[in-house]
Amino acid sequence: LKGLYSNAMQVRHTQEEFVLDFLNLLGQEGTLSSRVIVSPSHFKRIMQAMEENMKRCQAHIAELKKAKK
Repeated sequence: LKGLYSNAMQVRHTQEEFVLDFLNLLGQEGTLSSRVIVSPSHFKRIMQAMEENMKRCQAHIAELKKAKK
């Protein structure tokens, strides 16, 4: 499977869809790595899966620090 690196993300939404832009930023320059467009109901399932996985990750790592901007 092919993967792309991303170190930033922007989210926008309308009533019908969520747009997730995954970016690769280096200083003031950046490129769009990938754009994912999903329905609100699918976005909700994504968020639930992310929360569940973060809980599992935190159970194995003592402290997760917030990334510096």
